[in-house]
Amino acid sequence: MADETGFTTMARRRASGAKAGSEIAPELGVGMLGYAFMGKAHSNAYKTLPYMIYPPPAMPRLAAICGRDAEAVAEAAQRYGYARYHTDWQALIDDQTVDLLDNGGPNHLHAAPSMAALQAGKHVICEKPLARNAGEARAMLEVARGSGAKHMVAFNYRFVPAIRLAWELIQGGALGQIYHFRAVYLQEWLMPHQGTAFTWRSDKARAGSGAVGDLGSHIVDLAHYLVGPIKSIAAASRIFLKDRPLDGQEATAEVDTDDAFASIVEFENGALGSLEATRFAAGRKNHQAIEINAERGSLRFNLERLNELQVYWAGEEPRTTRGFHNVLVSEPYHPWWEHWWPQGHLIGWEHTFVHELAHFLDCIVNDREVGPHGATFEDGYRAAVVCDAILESARLRKHVDIIIEP
Repeated sequence: MADETGFTTMARRRASGAKAGSEIAPELGVGMLGYAFMGKAHSNAYKTLPYMIYPPPAMPRLAAICGRDAEAVAEAAQRYGYARYHTDWQALIDDQTVDLLDNGGPNHLHAAPSMAALQAGKHVICEKPLARNAGEARAMLEVARGSGAKHMVAFNYRFVPAIRLAWELIQGGALGQIYHFRAVYLQEWLMPHQGTAFTWRSDKARAGSGAVGDLGSHIVDLAHYLVGPIKSIAAASRIFLKDRPLDGQEATAEVDTDDAFASIVEFENGALGSLEATRFAAGRKNHQAIEINAERGSLRFNLERLNELQVYWAGEEPRTTRGFHNVLVSEPYHPWWEHWWPQGHLIGWEHTFVHELAHFLDCIVNDREVGPHGATFEDGYRAAVVCDAILESARLRKHVDIIIEP
């Protein structure tokens, strides 16, 4: 709990020079749902966190991991260091050694396990998108509000140091009025030459949407975090390949999730923007780029160069050297860098999860608010409303207003 000075337990330990470590930091038992991509990324972060974010706000104890395939999940438990494994998510929720559910399952397994965990008094971090649609996200938010537990959506790009630095510049008034926000998230892994088989991401019943939820939800959340609420949107979307082969079979399955979308948005503060995402951009592996144009300057960021923030200050002198400046975000005074390496010794994508989970553990043990830096289930719901509006606008071929229920 923070005291009247605003110091958390972790900060007081640093200030006093007190001994810190597992004998002081409380333990939290982590129950991981899913063992593949996100399960691996989050497990790595839990194991890294205690010795890099030091003293840790809490000691994450890898209590249990869950997946449908008994052989695969048993192997994951051994590989990552979980004490036990389950093949039924309800058993994971019922496990008394689990204090925190980390839900990295497919989109159709976000709602029920997360709500059950919250109702059982367990804290929950859920992968993005929070749900398959806004209605499902709203139901999750209602349960979260009534639970008394901490809840967070894993929009990890809020925890890139360069993005946090951009937030600080905007919130501090350095840029003045925001005029434009534009963002793209481009990948290539569904293009014909990749030969990608049909997966749950191509099935609306399980995924909810395609590029909109998978990639678009990230840039929608960054728009909300950096600029503010979106007022209306006009969008178009496409499915480029109507069917895909079933894995290892000659048969195919129909694709009913979007491969790509492009949109124009209006913000409540008067700014204009564009959002685009696709999984059909040849040569693009994980290209997420944003640009903000404002009264006193502009900011540019590219996830594939995540240690850098490009900054332009309008009216900066001398005129002969005016232009965008590339800021290497690795100084000791930059966000989170006190925990890492000397200047210029860079960090990577996996470190965003260390920052994200350290923040969430701190919020749990010190009873801090998850927002504004962490995305709560309310933020996840707001992003889901915009994602639904993108698809609705594309279907109707007209502007759609964003309506957020209180």
